[in-house]
Amino acid sequence: MRTIGRGLAVLTDADAVDAELVDDERTGVEVAVHTDRDRHLSPETVAAIEASAAASTRRAYGADREAFIAWCAGEGRTSVPASGETMAEWVRHLTVAPRKRTGAPAGPSTIERALSAVTSWHLEQGYPKPNMRGARAVLNAYRDRLAEAKAAAAQPEQAAAALPGQIRAMLDRADRAALAGQRNAALVLLGFATAARVSELVALDIAAVAEAEHGYDVTVYRKKVRRHTTNAILYGTDPATCPVRALRAYLAALAAAGRTEGPLFVRVDRWDRLAPPLTRGGRPIGDPAGRMTAEAAAEVIERLADTAGLTGAWSGHSLRRGFATAARAAGHGPLEIARAGGWADGSRVLARYMDDVDRVKNSPLVGIGL
Repeated sequence: MRTIGRGLAVLTDADAVDAELVDDERTGVEVAVHTDRDRHLSPETVAAIEASAAASTRRAYGADREAFIAWCAGEGRTSVPASGETMAEWVRHLTVAPRKRTGAPAGPSTIERALSAVTSWHLEQGYPKPNMRGARAVLNAYRDRLAEAKAAAAQPEQAAAALPGQIRAMLDRADRAALAGQRNAALVLLGFATAARVSELVALDIAAVAEAEHGYDVTVYRKKVRRHTTNAILYGTDPATCPVRALRAYLAALAAAGRTEGPLFVRVDRWDRLAPPLTRGGRPIGDPAGRMTAEAAAEVIERLADTAGLTGAWSGHSLRRGFATAARAAGHGPLEIARAGGWADGSRVLARYMDDVDRVKNSPLVGIGL
């Protein structure tokens, strides 16, 4: 038996045996029961299960589960199946133990993610979720304590919303005559116009972009909801922030450099040339066609915001949040915003983004005569 990346306990061929028939004590009827063979997964199925979650989620959950196993081992407790008491003690530990990176205990949102990692791990291994009543009580008390102490961790830091005004400032100093500048402008404006996560943005190929009378149609695969959206990219009123003009200029520059197929957003070296394939120790690494990574795309957004002197927590998610906020402020409804951006129906994250507008626009104080 071995454990795979997302915490699944997997039986190997050496563990497999034939199925068994046993008598049901209550009825006396012979019934089949699961044996080791029934719990066996092939390497191909293991790989398919691991690929079902985003790479970032797999990494985070894997780290959380490893930390939980190590803590349980040190405390002489069973990690799976875990008791409700173990879960409560573990949460209390997380609220006081300093983290290596920050020197401070984990915040509530980080603890929530760790709880999800462990409870989903139980389900993956065929166990019910542990009793979480005590763990939840400990976490709620921790939230109260942080709020009363006015601690920064009491409210999770959200990505700053990239609204049209901020985007205009971000692109104001970009060298739009250079290939890198054209790529960065297209990345920011297309990312905003499609409300794409940076992982979805860099996954786009040139073939996903189709010219249309209204500008372009861009088909984005939304991995979290497992569906494609075809987003109409329309002309902007300001040429400097028009996504159609930016995308057209970038596609022309790519074609001039000999690229008419393959990844849309590619690496550009310091001499403003399409970057050659990366190697390490003589071996190729990364995408051979030069596709940007999600981290590199996020870096572009952060660097442009920093150069423009914008304050706040800027990240790759700023474009997605900015789209939701700006669209809501323009009067668009939750359903059309969710469909355009690939949010799940009833998404609490999207509701929180729109609340930035609604809490003022729809405030009960409006029109009551103060």
